[in-house]
Amino acid sequence: MSTRLTSISTATATGAADESRAAGRALRDAVPFEAHAAWKPEPDRPDPVERVLAGNAGRQERLLPLRMARMAESPFAFLRGSATVMAWDLARSPSIGHNVIIDGDAHINNFGLFRTPRQDVVFDLNDFDETLVGPWEWDLKRLTASINVAARENGVDMPGRERAVRSACAAYRTSMEKLWRVSPYELWNMRSYASALHIDAPTVLTDDEKATVEKTVERAMKRSHATMLAKMAEPVGKSWRFIVDPPILTKLDAAEKNHVIDGLKAYLQTIAGEWRIMLERYDVVDVAHRVVGVGSVGTRAYLVLMLGRALGDPLFIQVKEGIVPAAAPFVPPLEEPYRHQGRRVVHGQRLMQSSSDALLGWTTIAGRDFYVRQMKQIRGSIPVDWLHGATFDFYAWCLGLLLARAHARSGDAALISGYCGSSDRLDAAYATWAERYGAQTVADHAAFCAAISVGRVKAA
Repeated sequence: MSTRLTSISTATATGAADESRAAGRALRDAVPFEAHAAWKPEPDRPDPVERVLAGNAGRQERLLPLRMARMAESPFAFLRGSATVMAWDLARSPSIGHNVIIDGDAHINNFGLFRTPRQDVVFDLNDFDETLVGPWEWDLKRLTASINVAARENGVDMPGRERAVRSACAAYRTSMEKLWRVSPYELWNMRSYASALHIDAPTVLTDDEKATVEKTVERAMKRSHATMLAKMAEPVGKSWRFIVDPPILTKLDAAEKNHVIDGLKAYLQTIAGEWRIMLERYDVVDVAHRVVGVGSVGTRAYLVLMLGRALGDPLFIQVKEGIVPAAAPFVPPLEEPYRHQGRRVVHGQRLMQSSSDALLGWTTIAGRDFYVRQMKQIRGSIPVDWLHGATFDFYAWCLGLLLARAHARSGDAALISGYCGSSDRLDAAYATWAERYGAQTVADHAAFCAAISVGRVKAA
């Protein structure tokens, strides 16, 4: 008799891997590949503008016009901020019924570079606000839709958009074929190092295209807590304080600042003991509210500046509110203790990411759930507007590979691989779906902008 060590286990297949493979192949009869290509709005599809406005509930009212303005900037920005719209659509899309821990918001901008506790620079998923247990297909469709929409904005024609989406799907499919043969221990030790961008992709980059990627890596590696201090704070006597920049960076009153600091005390109990001892050698010198992202605007996000007692070295900590994921109404509820939205994010990140932030933890502040992490852990990403031609195809391939590895850590890779198969039929179906849903996103964005123009939605 075997016992699993986690209270969240998503693999449903039992027995040998070859049995899971056979079960996956058999599911092609119930859910043929071509079914994934279908997209048209359901007759009862909610008004996307209403879905977005409903998603504003519980957020800070003063920041909602900024959130709406950021979403209105482009169809891709709208896609980023409207996870609630896509969640409704995905819940009615075909699935083989195999759940894994999904990112929930695996769009193209939620992958990036960051430093591991060993000081290596890796490339991986880096946003887990929407993570939960759900069908693996939802992540792959969110990713492929974002590739299509981003490509549209970059002026990529339809054949180019199809090629990029096919590249991501092919990487997902072929990676899963390899991963089901890998031991769990080996899988948990896999990394994608930024210094080794010779991933075995079918697309060959030119020297100029390689230089584009390397430039981003170099820029990310120059970021540190020290460079952030020079940009965001100013000296005050022997200490430092944040430079206020409303509405992005704003001061807190004494009561709210004390609530955040008290929350950090509870957070310390959620990280490893050796890192807790390290943090105890720093003092909090300032706390501010900082607006981040597109979909996160309006949630409570605090930036904490800490200084080392001995050397006065800076350390920036982000304390970010965890809210109910957009897809939560369409999947079974998580068991305790993962109903704490901060702990849910931390668990998903630790499981899906190849090497998570050692300071990642969670807490509760004034009755609200939060997660805590380092800020600017030399994080960086490939600017979407740089992506064209072979560079886009290569980048899409990398994202598909990373998503497969993340899913394999909680799901049954043999089952998924058995279903996906070795042909490119599934790639073609997803490319068709992404093109259709990309057009839907453009239409939804236009409707959103029209709502702003008539005053139905307030944007500033």
